[in-house]
Amino acid sequence: MTGSDDEGLATEPLRVGVLGAARITELALVKPSRITGARLVAVAARDRSRAEAFAGAHGVERVHDSYLDVIEDPEVEVVYNPLANSLHGPWNIAALAAGKHVFTEKPSASNVTEAETVAAAARLSGQQFFEGFHYLWHPLVSRLHEILASGELGELRHVETVMDMPAPTASDPRWSLELSGGALMDLGCYSLHTMRLLAPYAGGEPTLVGATGGERAGHPGVDEWLTAELAFPSGVTGTAGCTMASDHHEMSHRLVGTAGEAVITDFVNPHDDDRLVVTTAAGTRTERLGRRSSYTYQLEALTTAIRTGTPARTDADDAVLTMRLIDQCYDAVGLGPRPAHADVAKDLR
Repeated sequence: MTGSDDEGLATEPLRVGVLGAARITELALVKPSRITGARLVAVAARDRSRAEAFAGAHGVERVHDSYLDVIEDPEVEVVYNPLANSLHGPWNIAALAAGKHVFTEKPSASNVTEAETVAAAARLSGQQFFEGFHYLWHPLVSRLHEILASGELGELRHVETVMDMPAPTASDPRWSLELSGGALMDLGCYSLHTMRLLAPYAGGEPTLVGATGGERAGHPGVDEWLTAELAFPSGVTGTAGCTMASDHHEMSHRLVGTAGEAVITDFVNPHDDDRLVVTTAAGTRTERLGRRSSYTYQLEALTTAIRTGTPARTDADDAVLTMRLIDQCYDAVGLGPRPAHADVAKDLR
């Protein structure tokens, strides 16, 4: 972008409308906006007092009575959707239909059928659609892929991603089938996405070989843990695991080659741990790629996509491919895809 005619456009602050007052918004949008200069134009929540408190705490310019009012605000150009998973698809579609760009938390929909509907809406609207896999934008990922491409690890043989966290409280929406919850939806989507990013180095997109998983006690249909076994066209194998009932926190991404291995020790939280550890016959070294937040890099990538009109890597078509793998995993363990609740949107205006 530097030196191009688009440089001024690329740095023009985004004008963002926020749906809800979710906790993730501070990390994913509020703090990065202070660095990028993005304007938080409007917010609405189911409870107006929550929206008012959120606006006061985070410098949002105005409060609306409903999500629809935020979407229809003429000054809002991009809608940020951090609502419960079951509300991603319906409100993403509503925002696109209103001619707004969409910045959605992952996963973009409840299932692949809904994700395909969202993608069709994005194509029809001509607006940018951006799914929030923030880890992708941190230099750790590009450096890992650079090391792989250099041949230092030899030929890639196996990929392993571990996503473990302690259990949320019983009332947490991540345990709700109606809200499209589950370990795979909350954590495992990262694991599967990291696998898909390796397609250029492994002969193409991975396919599901099989999966195992278990339900959360007291929450029928909701997965407490799930492990997927994958295969790439080149013969590379992958293991994508996730659990929301662990006694520890681990979110690692590991590549194993014929000449060595490399691991990002916490690829989802590089602001806490930015280590990339490479082990070969020459020894072990640790590279540090900086603790600047991946969410800040992400907001910059979103801004560039919108200002240049060039879709980002995490566009609506990419979201469909990830969602298809998620559904296949649920089918493999006998739980079935998360149900869509397209009618929920009108109930939460």
